[in-house]
Amino acid sequence: MNDIFGEALLDYQNGNYTEDITTFSSLSGEDTIPLPYLFRAFHEMPLLEKKALELCKGKILDIGCGAGSHSLYLQNKGLEVMALDQSAGAIETCKLRGIANTVQTDIKDYQRAQFDTLLLLMNGIGIAGSINNLTVVLHHLKTLLKPNGQIILDSSDIIYMFDKEDRPFELDPYYGEVKFTMHYKGNMGTHFTWLYISYPRLYEVASHCNLNCELVSRGEHYDYLAILRPLKY
Repeated sequence: MNDIFGEALLDYQNGNYTEDITTFSSLSGEDTIPLPYLFRAFHEMPLLEKKALELCKGKILDIGCGAGSHSLYLQNKGLEVMALDQSAGAIETCKLRGIANTVQTDIKDYQRAQFDTLLLLMNGIGIAGSINNLTVVLHHLKTLLKPNGQIILDSSDIIYMFDKEDRPFELDPYYGEVKFTMHYKGNMGTHFTWLYISYPRLYEVASHCNLNCELVSRGEHYDYLAILRPLKY
């Protein structure tokens, strides 16, 4: 599998920044991912991300760590954090930035340890790809939690991107399942689907997975921060 994302991160880390990642989606057409933003410091992060990092505790797994900005902040605070990403370039970037503990794998294949906090920021829960697969992903994440563990995630309700007269009902296929491709330096990445999920729908799916879903705060533009914890009987 080609690693468009990782190649771009390594270019930026190694001082070879000449362009950003271009994305094409089934919803909004062409857009860009500014590489400097992926290397931001804590003071440059949105309020929801800052709040999420402040809520992290114990042993932490940063899922979909990318350039490792969240892991680096947590590590510098003295917390035990593992940075996980399936991109080889992302993990190499994390190592170059000084992150001590890294693992390159798909989270769905990871079974090696348990954690107090599972962190999925920048809409990290989007890795599920679809509403139907979200149940499978949440059940797997539960197996990675220590007793009293927590899953911290943010997402967005992208219903605002539809004209009012064209807004879809929440039926399958769910409107938050968006198809993407990435382009960088003339190369095209593999097609993938990313999930953006409204809080009510997340609450519903989490409940079916025996997870308590708590809304922590809302952002300025249809985004929100939530914490999921296993229900106790």
